[in-house]
Amino acid sequence: MTLSETVINPSAISSHRTRIYVTIGYCAAFVALGLTTASLGPTLTDLATNTRAALSQISYGFTARALGYLVGSFLGGRLYDRRSGNPVMGAMLLLMAFSMALVPLIPVLWMLIVVLLLVGFFEGAVDVGGNTLLVWVHGDKVGPYMNALHFFFGVGAFLSPIVVARALAADGGVTWAYWTLALLIVPVAVAVLRLPSPSSPAGERTAPGERPATALRSTAVLVVLIALFFFLYVGSETSFGGWIATYAKAAGLGDAATAAYLTSVFWGALTLGRLLSIPLAARLRPRTLLLGDLVGCLLSVLVVIAWPGAPAALWIGTFGAGFAMASIFPTMISFAGRHMTTTGKTTAWFFVGASSGGMLIPWLIGQWFESTGPQVTVFIILASLILNLAMFGTIISYVQRSERRHG
Repeated sequence: MTLSETVINPSAISSHRTRIYVTIGYCAAFVALGLTTASLGPTLTDLATNTRAALSQISYGFTARALGYLVGSFLGGRLYDRRSGNPVMGAMLLLMAFSMALVPLIPVLWMLIVVLLLVGFFEGAVDVGGNTLLVWVHGDKVGPYMNALHFFFGVGAFLSPIVVARALAADGGVTWAYWTLALLIVPVAVAVLRLPSPSSPAGERTAPGERPATALRSTAVLVVLIALFFFLYVGSETSFGGWIATYAKAAGLGDAATAAYLTSVFWGALTLGRLLSIPLAARLRPRTLLLGDLVGCLLSVLVVIAWPGAPAALWIGTFGAGFAMASIFPTMISFAGRHMTTTGKTTAWFFVGASSGGMLIPWLIGQWFESTGPQVTVFIILASLILNLAMFGTIISYVQRSERRHG
């Protein structure tokens, strides 16, 4: 017996073919989301040069972007509960493309911080929308589709550093890199705007014999625990994907182009892992997948720490971290769907936790990077992952106690 059961009413999208078209649209939107998410890390040094800022200062870009993401997730979740979903997502994609095009044109640090905050806002609204709307489309069968959705995010994140590297190699500079990414988002936004929107959940019901107030308290506690889990996980993922290129250059393990390709290896491994997790999600329990993923993350970071001066260890650890992180986010979303009703509001709280971690943990790295040395990057990520594993154990323990109490 779960804490509560989701009642999904996909009546607005009645045919299987239409549901597939809508799912493809959401997957394309997540390719666009990946393109923007992975763009900041490989261009961090160039943006610092544009604004004449130190790395400790430009790292506030991560903070601003994550803060915008937090607000966008929080407000966007409520907006999807009240408005037709696809027009909201399409508008957010168009605004995301416009703000991306502005990023390389800003010569002043504080103005760049404002633009990155807007980028994060639109990213958060798109992200929470895709995860929420996909559950509304597929209901209890969402598991493989959710992993596919995040697989396509990985496709975009894998392609983004390659676009950046090619633009830099062709002397197009960081401006053409961002403009190319922005142009790729526009047709996706138009396609999403033309698709029908799924309906929101028709209602909620509590477990038999359980008082509504008890169910609400149980759900609220689980929402908080999962939000904390996402805080630690997304902080680790954002730190690894955002700082690994700068770490490689500062540690003398590669030049700018090599560091950009290293970022692509991370997101490429994450993409491959999400592809392989699609069939696994249909066969394994979410908690089993999550435990294996978290242990794999820890081992991969330990490889980088154990051989700090070896390029091979960095590449192996980067691939391993990306591969192990692949299915954590979608699998935890699916896990949550088994134990509570999924609405835009509850999903928004998950993303509030996620964006808070993405804001704080990379910022901490930026504050200590120049004074302590590049190794602080991997040590902070390791500490975050250890706490993440402990939080996962707490979630499993709480769910088991609740199910025994209410079963």
